[in-house]
Amino acid sequence: MPFPSSPRPRSGPRRRSLLAVGPAALALAGCTAGPEGSGDAGDGPSAAERRARARAARDSEGLLERYDAVIAARPALVGRLGPLRENVVRHVQAFGGGRKASPSASVPPSGPASPPASPPPSGPASSPVAVAGNDKDALAGLAAAERELADRRSKELLGVPGELARLLASAAAAGAAHVYLLSEGDA
Repeated sequence: MPFPSSPRPRSGPRRRSLLAVGPAALALAGCTAGPEGSGDAGDGPSAAERRARARAARDSEGLLERYDAVIAARPALVGRLGPLRENVVRHVQAFGGGRKASPSASVPPSGPASPPASPPPSGPASSPVAVAGNDKDALAGLAAAERELADRRSKELLGVPGELARLLASAAAAGAAHVYLLSEGDA
């Protein structure tokens, strides 16, 4: 004897429609064998993809320098920032960055030994290593840097091919989680 039908109407898509639409949704989401027009998998990345990957690696290296500067200036934050810094090291490595930092290091191997004695010089190239006056401001500065980088990566992923787009999306999501942990972790 079959089960009696439910008196309430079903809401949402049916299982069959999800199974029929699923493969098409995966193809649209970038889960294909490779970027459009890439030919064989042995063709390698395009020049634009190599530039985007190198830019992402430099961005992650800059963020890592900022973490190193904050940890050097605020050693009490090592326990809180260590795991986040390890993630940034993994991003550098995933994007093919040249920095040889160990992801298990809780103290930066080549970071500055002490905070800068003079006020930070103006300009975007030198601002990432400046550390704010107290722990709360230092964490806020890291959160702002993570937020800016995550937002930029979210926009960039639309213009790069499959695997690099997935990597940028993953790094952007991790950056957004870091922002939360840096800004809302005390609450």
